Amino acid sequence: MNEEIIQIAQRIKGLRDISGISLERFSKDLGIELDDLKLIESGMTDISLALLIKISNKFGIELAALLSGDNPKLHQYTVVRKNQGRSVERRKQYKYESLAFNFANKNAEPFIVTAEPDSENQDLQFNSHPGQEFNYVLEGSMTIYIEEHQILLNEGDSIYFNSGYKHAMKAMNNKEVKFLAVVL
Repeated sequence: MNEEIIQIAQRIKGLRDISGISLERFSKDLGIELDDLKLIESGMTDISLALLIKISNKFGIELAALLSGDNPKLHQYTVVRKNQGRSVERRKQYKYESLAFNFANKNAEPFIVTAEPDSENQDLQFNSHPGQEFNYVLEGSMTIYIEEHQILLNEGDSIYFNSGYKHAMKAMNNKEVKFLAVVL
């Protein structure tokens, strides 16, 4: 498995151990199966961004600290130049670029997300997480699925939604889509 995933898994296990939370309790807190949590903590499976945000919130740490092991240090402002955000490879079909990785105590997590076109037969990977989300399409087109709704978004379109509902995105027209995602 990817070395980055193994390091994140070790941080999660370490945080859980230090906090004195059992595997069983932690799986219930996260709303995932015990066997899935064991795979996560062993570094044998990828971890969705939604679950990583939930874990960082559970322990009261910055997402950047969970992902990199470094705590954000900036409090007044942070500048991230074009294509200089911290890369977060969480899912094969999505590439995330964190745009505020070095700002401490954020109220939101902004990302540039690039989604490759999927084959027609590939299953959508739905996720949900507490809070709200804002997506603004920068390039291309995508369909966003929220529960039973399907909304087509083209370049310049945006959507704001309750991210507690199951949602997924899919690039359209057999072309890559790039969008700004702000998780609140």
